[in-house]
Amino acid sequence: MRASENWQDYTLIDASDGNRLEVWGDYVLIRPDPQVIWDTPKTDPLWKKAHGIYRRSKSGGGAWTNYGMPDNWCVTYGDLTFKLRPMGFKHTGLFPEQAANWDLTSSLIRNRIKNGGEVSVLNLFAYTGGATAAAAKAGAAVCHVDAAKGMVQAAKENLALSGLSDAPVRYIVDDCRKFVEREIRRGRKYHGIIMDPPSYGRGPGGEVWKLEEAAFGLISLAAKLLADEPLFFLINSYTTGISPSSMGYMLQSCMPEGMRSCGKMIADELGIPVKNSGLVLPAGASAIWIADK
Repeated sequence: MRASENWQDYTLIDASDGNRLEVWGDYVLIRPDPQVIWDTPKTDPLWKKAHGIYRRSKSGGGAWTNYGMPDNWCVTYGDLTFKLRPMGFKHTGLFPEQAANWDLTSSLIRNRIKNGGEVSVLNLFAYTGGATAAAAKAGAAVCHVDAAKGMVQAAKENLALSGLSDAPVRYIVDDCRKFVEREIRRGRKYHGIIMDPPSYGRGPGGEVWKLEEAAFGLISLAAKLLADEPLFFLINSYTTGISPSSMGYMLQSCMPEGMRSCGKMIADELGIPVKNSGLVLPAGASAIWIADK
């Protein structure tokens, strides 16, 4: 498991009875997490001092209960700054476990640039731009693609907060598969590809996305966009029942034949350290192919 251990403005304090107890900057949140299937004693006093609690509804969905939580506020990760926005489906606009991937891809990008190379990155299902900001800060040119206009606007704000307004980033509002197909026809190539697809979703034209049905085809298409000297191909998943090993197998199978033996595959869980227990909470799966050099 790769844990996101370098946060200063985020701490997972405790986890019990289906919920996380978290501190985001100056605010304490309680959010549901299906991985938390244990019911350990809630002895930490912060369980009773949350500024915001997201409660699921028995009929589906859920809602925030506000006890002094602002509409938005900022947190930092290293030299990156992100604006949080409590929103539907328990989200805050940021997935803290992904910092482990930000660190890894940033290191790969910096090493390639240090050795005289250049790096272009395609970020699909790019959400509010955590991976985009990390890659741009490391020196890459990034193409940021998401079907939701609001998420792309949030990404622009996050990059501006991180001092990256003038970074070489293209922001695209589009269905990811259709965009990849057009990039193939245009002959575009990228040194790195990041893909964080939802379990289920709809594109801007109502296109239905189901990870189990669509992931292999999209990964196969996106692999055609890898440059002759690729750097990495990363895919994340929060879909229950799909293991990191399955994702790694799928990604390895989709890599162009000449590249399969020219790199290594890392397939594992992402995790977040839990302060009170000293354990690490599983928080998603990830598979990344990394070039040998």
